[in-house]
Formats: sequence, structure tokens, C-alpha cells
Amino acid sequence: MDGILVIRKEKGYTSHDVVAKLRGILHMKKIGHTGTLDPAAEGVLPVALGRGTRLVELLTEKEKTYEAVLRLGVSTDTQDMTGTILSEKPVTVTEEEVRETVASFVGEQMQVPPMYSALKVGGKKLYELAREGKTIERKPRPVVFYEIRILDMDLPLVRISVTCSKGTYIRTLCNDIGEKLGCGGAMEELLRTQSGNFTLEESMTLSQVEEAVANGTIGERIVSIEDVLSMYPALICTPEGDRLLGNGNPVPEELVQGGSREEKVRMYKSSGNFTGIYGWDERNRNIVPVRMFFVLNFLQKLAGADMEYLKIDGEFPRLSGSAVTLGKF
Repeated sequence: MDGILVIRKEKGYTSHDVVAKLRGILHMKKIGHTGTLDPAAEGVLPVALGRGTRLVELLTEKEKTYEAVLRLGVSTDTQDMTGTILSEKPVTVTEEEVRETVASFVGEQMQVPPMYSALKVGGKKLYELAREGKTIERKPRPVVFYEIRILDMDLPLVRISVTCSKGTYIRTLCNDIGEKLGCGGAMEELLRTQSGNFTLEESMTLSQVEEAVANGTIGERIVSIEDVLSMYPALICTPEGDRLLGNGNPVPEELVQGGSREEKVRMYKSSGNFTGIYGWDERNRNIVPVRMFFVLNFLQKLAGADMEYLKIDGEFPRLSGSAVTLGKF
């Protein structure tokens, strides 16, 4: 199985818990998630399977959308309601003041990561230091709030929808809104409704995955690598360029049908077989590999017949070492 399985993470599980359980359910080891969700949070968690794990870096970069409940009038050490309450204040602000303050966070912001986070400082995770009673200085990081909408307001509770860049902490946003209003604030609930192009509607709980495996329909729920990369234009090699492509080598523009000078394109052999992502190299005037998905034949020498699934058009391509991983998404 190669591709993406869209999981609906339930409360109480870490993202690593989900991966561990899927390894048992699907009986495969090569699985990785594409964006951490706190145990108290729930929602969309795209999980990469097999060759799809080479998509993790790309998918982690994508913007995400959340629904969160902000409770005004309270501040905690974790910036959500699972933590220890540090202060409580009466909420005397008006709904209009809340709307103006929330709107002020839209756009580029510098956000200070919370102490209770998995970020590492000096090789140690921040939440480990926080549990030891230590607080260290954290440098603000650039984040972008593309949209923040108020869905419902019944003070002191405010339900918001947030679309943001990677690496954004919604509980820190809740804390910062509360601070700006002067009464404090903490996140009470968090639901990720979208990650990149993956939505809550297409997600599956772990129990639903087990059912799909049992009735043989799990393959229908896996999003193929090609579908995930469908935002990139497709190029097809000429028969003369197939060997270069099969070896993971740069391909001259004249050996590509309908040549494209896009930053990233999906490359196919003349037979229609997808091989990987290529990009235009202006300096050398050719199309070069960025990330290969179906060309790793050097492993054939290491594992022989066990690597049958790596064959393209019934045979192992010859691979130059440069094609293993070139560049980043």
C-alpha cells in the first residue's frame, strides 16, 4: 500500500499512537504522520503509507484549518484547559471588542512557541523542561493566519475557525487574544478540519480502518501518490528519454513531450508510468529530479527478489546515486 490514508484522530491519542496502531492494523512498518496533533485535540491527520512516506515533508508544509473554542477570563500554564490555572479574571469586554481583537491577528505574525510543546532546545523538548519547572526564553517565529472567523460567541466562550501556516499553535493564539483583551484566554477545544487538501469528511477513525481492512475495502480509501501530487503539471518523456528517466538522471528538454519549465512537474515514462517529481534547471537547461518515488533500484542489489515491488515496466531501472533524494519540496 502506497499513498495517504486520512485519519480522524480522536482525543486521547498522540499522533505517534495513531502511527503505532496503524502499523498493527495494516501489518506494515513504513508509516509516518504529516503533522502533530496534541492528545486533547482531534481531527484530520494525513498518514503516509509505503512510498507515500516520501510525501511527508511536502504535506507538513501545507496550510491547515482548525475550529477552536476559546475561553476568556482564564490563563493556564499550557495555554489550554488541560493545564494548571494561573489566573482568573472577570470578562467585561464587549462582543465588538472581541471581534476587533480577533481580526487584528489576521496576516503575518511573530508567535512565541509555548513551553508545553515538542520543540527542542539544546536537545531537550520544551515540555520536558516545563515539567521540571523550568521556563526558558523562546524566540518568536513567523506564522501566517490566512483567515480567522468567529463562528459563535457566548461570552466567555468564543468559537473560531482558523486557517494558518505550518508550525502555528492555536492555543498560543487563544492565549494571545486573551492577553490583548486584558482578561486572559485559554483554548478549551481543538478540531483540525483540514490539512492541505484533506478534509474531515474523508477521514476515518482507527475503528473504521479496522473495519475496512476486515471487509477488504481499505485500498479504496488510500489516496494515491499521483492524486496527492495532482497540483503539479504532468510531463511525458519520449521513448528516447525513458532510460534517462529510469536511471533518475536529468532529462534534456527536447526529450520531453510538451516541455515545461515549471518549478515542479510530475514526470512519466512514455509508457505512462509515473516516476517522480522533476523541476526545471535553468542553469543546465534541462529537467532534473527533485523527488523519485518509483526509482530505487540500487536496493535491488541489497535485497534481490525481496524488492520485486520496485520494478517499473517489469524490470529494475538502473539508478545513479543522485536520484535517491535531490532537493526538497
